[in-house]
Formats: sequence, C-alpha cells, structure tokens
Amino acid sequence: MSNLKDAIGFRTSYGDRQSQFTTEYDEATATAWGYMNPRGTPCFSLGLLKDIRAHDAALEQSGGCVEIDGTWKPVRYYVGASRARGVYNLGGDLSLFMMLIKSQDRDALASYARMCLDNLHPRIVNYGCSRLTTISLVQGDALGGGFECALTSDVIVAEESAQLGLPEIMFNLFPGMGAYNLLARRAGPRVAEEIMLAGRLFSAAKLREMGIVDVVAKDGQGESAVQEWIAANARRGNGMQGVFRARDIAHPITRAQLDAVADVWVDCALRLEERDLKMMNWLVRAQQRRMDDAADARAVAAPLAAVS
Repeated sequence: MSNLKDAIGFRTSYGDRQSQFTTEYDEATATAWGYMNPRGTPCFSLGLLKDIRAHDAALEQSGGCVEIDGTWKPVRYYVGASRARGVYNLGGDLSLFMMLIKSQDRDALASYARMCLDNLHPRIVNYGCSRLTTISLVQGDALGGGFECALTSDVIVAEESAQLGLPEIMFNLFPGMGAYNLLARRAGPRVAEEIMLAGRLFSAAKLREMGIVDVVAKDGQGESAVQEWIAANARRGNGMQGVFRARDIAHPITRAQLDAVADVWVDCALRLEERDLKMMNWLVRAQQRRMDDAADARAVAAPLAAVS
C-alpha cells in the first residue's frame, strides 16, 4: 500500500517540452522543479531568459499555481536547478556583450539587463506569493549572473564540488544584476564587496561558512538534500515563511534599486577598452573549450555505458 513517503519524489512534467526551461511538479510536497536546459553554452542567452520568464509569468498570474493536465496545482516550493552537466549557469552572454560594447549599442545592452532583472526580481519577491518558498539547487559552477540567480532564492543548496563566484572584475567590469544587494543582505556590504572584487571562485563549503550557502550536499545528492530540507521544515513552514518575509522587510531589494545598479553596469560596460574585451574573449573561449571537453567525455561514455 502506498503512502505519502512513497509519493515524494514522483514528478509530472508540464509546460512547453521545446523550452530551454524544463519543469516538473511533485504533488506530494507541492514542489515545482525548474531546470535550465540551455542550447549551446549554459549562459543566460536571450532564448533561455525568454523561456524562464514565460513560465514564471504564468506562475505569478495564477497566484502561485501551475497547470498540470488541465488542473491548477498550488506551488509551495519552487526549486531552480540546471540540466547542464557540471554547470549551474555561467552567467551573462559574453559573446553578445562584446558585440554590443564594440558597437556602443547602449539601448540593446540596457535591454538585455532589463530582461535579466525581469527574471531575477520576481524571484526575489517570491512571485508575489507570500507562502511560496524558493530554493536554488547548485550542482556545478555558478559564475557571474549564475551566482546572482542562485542568490535570489530564500534557500541555497549546493553540492560539495560546486564553485560559485563573480569573475567580472577580471575584465574590468562588475556584476550588475543584483549581486551587491543580494550578497549584502545575506552577509553584509563588506563581504559583498570582497567577493565582487576577488574575481575568484569559492567552494560551497566556504560560502556556507560565510552565511551565503544554506546547505552543502554530497555530490550527486543535491536533489535528495532539497527533499530532505523540505521534509525537515514542513511543520514549521508558516513560521519559517514569516522569518523570510521579515528579512525582506528589513532588507528590501526593490526593482528601482536593481534598475539603478544596472544603469551603472551599462555605463561601465561601454567604457571597457580593447584589453578588457580581449580578456572577456579569452573567458568565452575557455567556456567553449570546457563545453567541448564535456561533450567529448559524454560521447566516449555513451558506448561504454551501452556495453555495460
């Protein structure tokens, strides 16, 4: 005979199957799981941003529900994760940045920034749903905008091998889509500035020590850790929500604040010089080599797995 425990983890896929953002629903815990599944480099391309926003806008408009087979289901937890192997998200579309900076196209660069904030700010304010808890599951590297995306959630769960950081200072820029506000709310302005100026990656364990990551899970057990966290906190969910909302009131992050910082980011980006763009291009090529190596590794593993 089945029971609630048996049902936990059983999910139903929903939404657009052609989307770069795939979604599943676990009815036992009223949890929506959203996975970034980008085509090409796992960064915030225009296509990925549009697909995430399409899902999230529907969640907002429905008052925190998703449609499963014609029936609206409540969402109490919304987990943001990634299907890219070894990567949560590498951040902004650097190739696009370089093109727009070289052409000094301020309007297009500002439009991209607004698209990013159209995705990030609704998550910061829990999509207008006071009883919805957001969770980021980081399995792999979260760089730049990827780190900012993870920071938008109430709770961050990261696997041991995950590395998170803000490399923008390497090419004389800064992360302008909420990093300062989000890090300062979790760990204070001084720590936020140290991380932004460091330009290096931090382990999940180190960020746990700094009060930025909430749960560190063993590699391959991130989803189980999220389910365990949900189960462990279910009985005190109302009080926990109160604490999270009190944090929002004490340390509000408004869209106006984010827009103002993004304007500074656009100004800084348009001032980058050729040597800065060369460093940005080096990072683009490094990302591509990494993805090519991962693809080669999967190609080698596939026939071996078939034989075994």
